[in-house]
Amino acid sequence: MKKLVIFDLDGTLLNTIADLGAATNYALKQCGYPVHPISAYPRFVGSGISKLIERVLPESCRTAEEVGRLRPYFFEYYGEHMADDTTPYQGIPELLGQLTQRGVSVAVASNKYQEAVEKLIGKYFPDIPWAAVEGQKDGIPVKPDPSIVFDILGKCPTPKDQVLYVGDSGIDMETARRACVESAGVTWGFRPVSELREYFADNIVETTGQLLRIIV
Repeated sequence: MKKLVIFDLDGTLLNTIADLGAATNYALKQCGYPVHPISAYPRFVGSGISKLIERVLPESCRTAEEVGRLRPYFFEYYGEHMADDTTPYQGIPELLGQLTQRGVSVAVASNKYQEAVEKLIGKYFPDIPWAAVEGQKDGIPVKPDPSIVFDILGKCPTPKDQVLYVGDSGIDMETARRACVESAGVTWGFRPVSELREYFADNIVETTGQLLRIIV
């Protein structure tokens, strides 16, 4: 049985893609760039907001200066609209409730900026006693650097063989590998199953029921 489960946020706990895409498109429009269909955004997200903005810009415009010019517009829009179309994935609230009832600690490790992570977790999972809620912070490298996992383990000390890291992307699987904890890749998120396999997911699950059986 696992004692600590660390969840990625976007594409794992919450389907945030429509609101992320809308905020990014708003920033693109404000700066005179063409926008992208929301269906294109799953391949853009996953490495933090700066990298998201860099990826949506035309290749010749992917400079630090242009990313910096778009960032305030993204935050302006996303701060007001981050929960317009965001929803928990099917079975996630129930899974979190079952885990905490069984004494399993749960935590969040996200490349989304800290303020947004806290707001979304507070809105959608207000009754869950999170052991840690960690997002992207200035001066801390983003995943797949394992620092965020080590920060969580500092707040919730747990033997690594009793930890499971759950995410939807190759970045998540690599984060778990670098942190030397077991990984579970979920198929309901933003990335294809082939990416989870490419990054050597220890487990691949299609439902929260399958995930629960791995944990308990």
